[in-house]
Order: sequence, then structure tokens, then C-alpha cells
Amino acid sequence: MINSEPKIPLAERMRPETLDSYYGQAHLVGESGLLYKIIKSNQIPSMVLWGPPGVGKTTLAFILSKELKRPFYSLSAINSGVKEIREVIHRAEQQHLFSKPHPILFIDEIHRFSKSQQDALLGAVEKGVITLIGATTENPSFEVIPALLSRMQVYILDQLSTKELIDLVNHALDKDQYLGAYQIKVEQYDALIKYSNGDARKMLNCLELVVNKNLDSNTLTIDNSMVEDTIQQNMVLYDKTGEQHYNVISAFIKSIRGSDPNAAIYYLAKMVEAGEDPLFICRRMIISASEDIGLANPNALLIANQCFQAAHQIGYPEARIPMAQAAIYLACSPKSNTAYMAIKNAQTEVQKNPNEPIPLQLRNAPTKLMKELNYGKDYQYAHDYTKNFVDMNYMPEYLSGHKFYEPGDNKTENTFKNILKDFWNKRYDY
Repeated sequence: MINSEPKIPLAERMRPETLDSYYGQAHLVGESGLLYKIIKSNQIPSMVLWGPPGVGKTTLAFILSKELKRPFYSLSAINSGVKEIREVIHRAEQQHLFSKPHPILFIDEIHRFSKSQQDALLGAVEKGVITLIGATTENPSFEVIPALLSRMQVYILDQLSTKELIDLVNHALDKDQYLGAYQIKVEQYDALIKYSNGDARKMLNCLELVVNKNLDSNTLTIDNSMVEDTIQQNMVLYDKTGEQHYNVISAFIKSIRGSDPNAAIYYLAKMVEAGEDPLFICRRMIISASEDIGLANPNALLIANQCFQAAHQIGYPEARIPMAQAAIYLACSPKSNTAYMAIKNAQTEVQKNPNEPIPLQLRNAPTKLMKELNYGKDYQYAHDYTKNFVDMNYMPEYLSGHKFYEPGDNKTENTFKNILKDFWNKRYDY
């Protein structure tokens, strides 16, 4: 364990502040790179930095502001709304009155901004009140509104190479004021590289974890086995791209299915805090509304759909409120999986007998020949009969009387069951 263990993570301590200490992206910041030329010209357009996590998007934005001596504001799409955007724009306008340079507004995960949030930026970007730099891991063509994207340049950042990651580790061991006080050597890099997956921040976090868990003297030699053992014993609690991503959403849905609103809210909070895509969560609630609640409370599907629309329109941080409302409503609703089981059973039957003919009386007869072949013959129009019902076989002959839908024991489906008994007592056993 490092003496006087620092509170600031290694990845933050090693964040470069100049282009000379910046790792990777030579195609952008090398002497022939586009951003290098922009800095030398002392001009900078609004831009989107598009690339995977941990490749230096935030760091590059900060370095650009520093090199160009521009004021730097930073917002996170997860924690900021239209109010925060307008406050920054107002401060930028005030600075402009005193002939100060246009500030840079950096927005992390700009793809999570809703349309209304992006619209709030449009005027300030168009008038040059701010220079907007947005960072995204998603294709900006799909996630940034066209009006805003047309006023920005898109620069693609690449995943760091193996050599760049190794150089980064060695640089940290040599230059960090805490690690540099010990004789730490990395003998094998493969496991560190595997767990980092091209993410510099994750690489440095892994290195720091391994050192903290295994250093018990002034010297330490790190190999693949040590890294594997340490990382597996200290698995990150939530990783949006890893196993925990699926474990947490699974726990969330199972808590709704199990009618526990407290557990559902806990797992929802866990995902919100981790920055999980709100629309991913809402899509799963829509599925649960049909699969687990279904006909016991048909309004659940309406609530879940409205939640999806609300989250899409307003984005984080406010989206968490209708999401919480929907999660509690779903968890407290009566449950029925009869619709899910009905379609599952019907699909199984179709897979076994995919070519079973449609009864003649149900077939469409748009031509004379089809009518001559008895298509549609003897079809009885239900609305011509009492209660808008006529006892007629709608199934293929071999399935006559076979039930796919079995009503559940709840208020709504008990009503359905009584209707079906009244209508189909001769054909189905309800």
C-alpha cells in the first residue's frame, strides 16, 4: 500500500496539460494534424470529438482552451439541463461585453442531450458567443441535431495503441509523485492492456489498483497473473459495457416483476448514477409492462411508453423523475404474463406446422377466381349478430378448440374470462 495514499485518482493526476504530454491522436495533434494547425492559427471552430472512452476527448478540449488562452466551461450531459446551459451562455455574453475572447464550452457525452437541450445551444454557437466542443462515443450523425451539427466540425479520435498504452504506464511509474517514490516495474503488460481495452483512464485505474493491493515494500514487480487476480477480486460495481451492465438491468426488471418498488428504485438509481442510457432503461420498462404486467393492468404499457417519450424529450438529469414514477407504478401493478405466454405458445405451434392452410371462410377473395374457389364463403360478419359475436371456427381445423391464451387470476382478466366463457363455451374450455 502506498504511504499517504492520494485522494485524486492516478488517471486524474496524470492528465496532460500540454500537447507535448498528450498521448495518441497524432493525426489530429501531430505537426501535420488539423487541430495542431488550428492552434497555430489561433482560431478554433465549434467541434465534436468522436471516439471511444478514455482516448483523451476531455483532455484535448482543455488543452485547446489553454493553448488558445480561452475561458473554459464544462458541462456534463448527465447532470446538466437547459437551465445550466443558459447560465453559461449568459456568462459568456457578459464576458464578450468586455472584449474578452469567446469562451469554450465543453459538453461531455453530448449525445445524451435531448433535442430541447441541443436547441438551447444553437443560437449561441451560431452567433459565436461560445465555441462549443462536444465529446461523444456515439455517431454524431444520429445523436446531434442537424442544425447544430452543420455548425460544427467532426474530429474522430482513435483508440490508443498498445505502444501508447505501455508508454503511458511507464510514464506514470516514472513521473507520478506517489508511484515514482517506489521501485515499481511492469514485467508483463498483456493483462493491463486487456482490461484497459484501449482506454487510457481505465489502464491507469487498473495500474493504481494493482499497486495499492500488492505493494508491501519499496519494490514491486507486476506480471499478468498479479493483474488478473487483483482485477477479478475488485470487479468494478457498474460497467456500462461489461457484465454488470446486464446484471443491474436484470435486477431492476426482476424487482419490478417481484413487485418490490424499493429494490426497483435502488437499481434505477444505480444505473442513473452510472450514466446508463435512459432510453435503454425505458425500453426495458416497456417490455416489462407487457411481459410481466400485461393484461392485469393494460395502463402499464401506456405509462411505460409515455416515460420513454418523456425521457427522449427532456434527457438527463430531469428524465430520472418520470423514470422513477414509471418504475414504481410498474412494480406496484398487478402482474400477469398471459400475453407473453400466449404468443410464445403460438410461435411454438407455428414453428412446428408453418404451412397450415388458412380456413377458406377467412380468406380474402378480391378476384372472381378466388370466389369460385370458395375463398371467403360462409364467412359470418360478427357485427350482424347479437353482442357482435357469432360462433364460428377461426382456427386451422387441426387446432380447433386449442387454447393459446389462458386468462390470469386478476380483476381485468377475470372479466375477460367471463366474456370468453359466455362466447366460447362450446369450443374452448374457459
